[in-house]
Amino acid sequence: MIKMIFCLRRRAELSQAAFQAYWRDRHAPLVAEVAPLLRIRRYVQSHSFDDPQLAGPVAARGAIVPPYDGVAELYWDSIEDLTAVNDSKEAREAGRRLLEDERNFIDLSQSPLFWVRENHVI
Repeated sequence: MIKMIFCLRRRAELSQAAFQAYWRDRHAPLVAEVAPLLRIRRYVQSHSFDDPQLAGPVAARGAIVPPYDGVAELYWDSIEDLTAVNDSKEAREAGRRLLEDERNFIDLSQSPLFWVRENHVI
């Protein structure tokens, strides 16, 4: 499998709660709807949260980059499955619908995505 990791930052005018509600309640159903067209095998949303009990590991690393509001993980069986969607007009339109919706709640210029292959350790 290959996986796309999408590190999300919300649009400036949205609270964290509004961002997460939109992502969970409006965007996720759209992803589920178009997943067969885009050959997406799995979609996972990880919503960030703060808890003072968990602040130590964050502080110990001294990161100067603000934390993300969440991380999306999308899985495909193969690169061929992922690139095959370009052959379908319906799949290309589905991809455009997702991107258009992402503009409603994600600061795309501050939200990098990248491709990975997992290396399971534990």
